[in-house]
Amino acid sequence: MKVIACLGNPGSEYSTTRHNVGWWLAERLAESWGLDRFRRDGNALVATGRFEGEDVRVVKPTTYMNHSGQALTPYRRASAFSVPRDLLVVVDEVALEPGRARFRPGGSAGGHNGLKSVQASLGTQEYARLRIGVGAKPPGADLADWVLSPPPRADRAIIMELLPELVEGVGVWAREGIEAAMNRYNR
Repeated sequence: MKVIACLGNPGSEYSTTRHNVGWWLAERLAESWGLDRFRRDGNALVATGRFEGEDVRVVKPTTYMNHSGQALTPYRRASAFSVPRDLLVVVDEVALEPGRARFRPGGSAGGHNGLKSVQASLGTQEYARLRIGVGAKPPGADLADWVLSPPPRADRAIIMELLPELVEGVGVWAREGIEAAMNRYNR
């Protein structure tokens, strides 16, 4: 089973914010791959189905960003589930401009509270992640206010235009692994 955990915040007030680009991709993945509609499963909304012969789950934690890892605890205990091989975590990234994205096989949270929560829950930094660029905060701006605000229309359009390519990239990750996704889709 492959699990794609797309981090964000629940609630309509957050749906268009930079912090929710992971949820934007979750919706696009579920639609593109013909998965079941999202249903409540513990601390998450989950769309299930099959992608090219593989069981997949697209997970949107509903615990708010800073507690996202709680939604992944059940997978850690699942038999035949390997966190480094079978989990991809999708997050927003202020160190990348809109239109840029990076697949990575593991590493630090880089100051991202959602990734900090995932690492605390899983007890490891060794899981694949996809960081989607939302742009750096302006000088003097508060980081929390920046990620919890909607991007300008032009930036949102750039991010939305990137989503089909990221769906392809996640498909490559699911079939061939993180190295193949990095080689083909990192910009």
